Amino acid sequence: MFSIINGHVVDPSQGIDSVCNIRINDGKIFSVGHKPDADDKVFDAAGKIVVPGLIDMHVHLREPGLEENETIETGTKAAVHGGFTSIACCPNTVPPIDSQAIVEFIQQQASRSRNCNVFVICCISKNREGKELAELGQLFEAGAVACSDDGSPVEDAELMRRAFEYCLMFDKPLLSHSEVTSLTKGGVMHEGMVSLLLGLRGMPVAAEDVMVAQDITLAEITGGRLHVMHVSTEGAVSEIRRAKLRGIRVTAEVTPHHLTLTDDCMRSFNSNFKMSPPLRSRNHVEACIEGLRDNTIDVIASDHAPHATEKKMRELDQAPFGVIGLETVLPVVITNLVKPGILSWTNLIEKLTLNPAKILNIPKGTFKVGADADVTVIDPDLKWKVAVTDFKSKSKNSPFIGVELTGKAVAVFVGGKRVDNFTIHN
Repeated sequence: MFSIINGHVVDPSQGIDSVCNIRINDGKIFSVGHKPDADDKVFDAAGKIVVPGLIDMHVHLREPGLEENETIETGTKAAVHGGFTSIACCPNTVPPIDSQAIVEFIQQQASRSRNCNVFVICCISKNREGKELAELGQLFEAGAVACSDDGSPVEDAELMRRAFEYCLMFDKPLLSHSEVTSLTKGGVMHEGMVSLLLGLRGMPVAAEDVMVAQDITLAEITGGRLHVMHVSTEGAVSEIRRAKLRGIRVTAEVTPHHLTLTDDCMRSFNSNFKMSPPLRSRNHVEACIEGLRDNTIDVIASDHAPHATEKKMRELDQAPFGVIGLETVLPVVITNLVKPGILSWTNLIEKLTLNPAKILNIPKGTFKVGADADVTVIDPDLKWKVAVTDFKSKSKNSPFIGVELTGKAVAVFVGGKRVDNFTIHN
């Protein structure tokens, strides 16, 4: 028997928010609140916050085909380093995840890495081309937990409607990358005053707002489950809020960078601030924060998008979109939202554990007796500076390099076994 003692346990699934002990047996939660036996092995978490293992439902692992950016091995190491015990990987690999064989390959590679749990998101359309549905039934039977063409939107409304209907049969969520590409073609950053001043082609908020509205309408008429990925605009937040009030089955996520950074960052012409959707102006950031506060937005996810250094060193208009995030999600949100009192610890942990588990319908995100003993231990007051040398990810394209943050995962257990090997530089 193994016990984590003296920690402040926060488990939104059971309404627990107090100092207590957790006992683990055979990789499962044995009890919460009971004292350890004399012969228990113990981990003393005094002064720390103990939560169900964090879940990131929006991660790009790049393997197969783009291993110069990330591999399943390095990506899962980065996940553990960030405090995550479970991640869901997106299908924009080469080839895309549109066959049972690729689903099974990723599952096998993740099992070999023995870092964290990896759940697979399969394609909506074959080859992510938005022309013909992938074999969704076979992909779900192979173990895919959701479908998405993330990185590319499905702009064909009829195809999207049929995808909703197929997903409904298997009770799987459809994860939407909301973008009208005819509006963003050639764009580098958010369309606004800053893009005008810099002379850079902009990506208008309408590109996101129009697609979110369309997808919500299709979810409504089919009864399907829509999850809006990386929300970044005030209009999208409002559309999702209204849809929830009408009882439409829609959930949403936001990234830490869209909660904390604005398009002003692009004045540096640093491609580590180039992402899709782009960093928006302050009013959109504030709308996303309010959406998080009032539970319009259900989940915080990294949209971890690694790119090799030489790719991000290209001219700004040629550099790929995307930033890494697995290793900074937790501290960025603690520093910017929890410490100032915008979110409570319970709110934060709910959006990093219980809610993504519910959306993906995976048996994670709880300390209920019999659940897998996935545990993240957090030091809420640890001050540290983000350094390139500390990243476990194969890529280093973070917008937070050099930033001093407060709070960090300091121990991670998967199935009751400690899997981290932390080195922290203050």
